[in-house]
Amino acid sequence: MAASDGGEELTIKERNLLSVAYKNMINARRASWQIHLLHRKEERHGNEGHMATIRDSWSKIEYELVYICDGILRLLDSTLVTSASTDNFKVFYLKMKGDYYSYLAEFEIGTERKEATENTRSAYKSTQGDPSELDRRGCLSEPSDKPDFKRCPKMVSFEYQ
Repeated sequence: MAASDGGEELTIKERNLLSVAYKNMINARRASWQIHLLHRKEERHGNEGHMATIRDSWSKIEYELVYICDGILRLLDSTLVTSASTDNFKVFYLKMKGDYYSYLAEFEIGTERKEATENTRSAYKSTQGDPSELDRRGCLSEPSDKPDFKRCPKMVSFEYQ
């Protein structure tokens, strides 16, 4: 891919392949992370038998989510958004940027969640779109220490500790 090494802009096919590849990587881990929410319920019910393994697995999944999101966000910021020659490409990349910040906001807490939420809003707003319309598919609720499952349809609505 030419743009990833500082060359010319990606073609539409390359852009779509990049988008699908990252989406597939992130969605698999998001699904695993959400399944682990179920296991957290087991912990509350006193089933400590496998909890150390589950906690370790959950930590690894969160690390991978951050690593993948940070990787694509760096590529978007350093190369793709700035090299976009058309509004269509720029909006596509800014929407991707908003999406990956919203994925971070799904599981981050505290300051990191607030920062990811604000970055999500900023990226979507930069597309000249209406952030309130995008709010229905993302986590653009006011930042708090816990995810807002009622406003985030992408997230599993299990109790969160």
